[in-house]
Amino acid sequence: MKVGEKIRKIRTLKGLSQDFVAEKLNISQVAYSDIENNKTKLSLERLEEISTIFKIPLNDIISFDEKNIFNNTFNNTSKGFFNTRKVINDNFENERKAYLDQIASLKDQITYLRKKLE
Repeated sequence: MKVGEKIRKIRTLKGLSQDFVAEKLNISQVAYSDIENNKTKLSLERLEEISTIFKIPLNDIISFDEKNIFNNTFNNTSKGFFNTRKVINDNFENERKAYLDQIASLKDQITYLRKKLE
């Protein structure tokens, strides 16, 4: 499996969108898609940026093997992103933050509209 394919699998397992990762990398979604489709050569620096976004060690990306996911996922001593509890908690926290951001935005809109009515 090539690095781009590994990145795609990990991104999917982490529940991240291409748009999200592309935004974090300051590139377009199309440019990010080219990375996952192995159309772009990756520098070590870019790979390190991706590992930071995924919150996993660079070596986990390079050595990723989807055949070992189930062995690692259900191993309670697992560390890193393969720990099921950590994946669930991270996804919950990301979703919670998104809802809190949306609530804050809606409150700002309500305040703005109330001022317009006065």
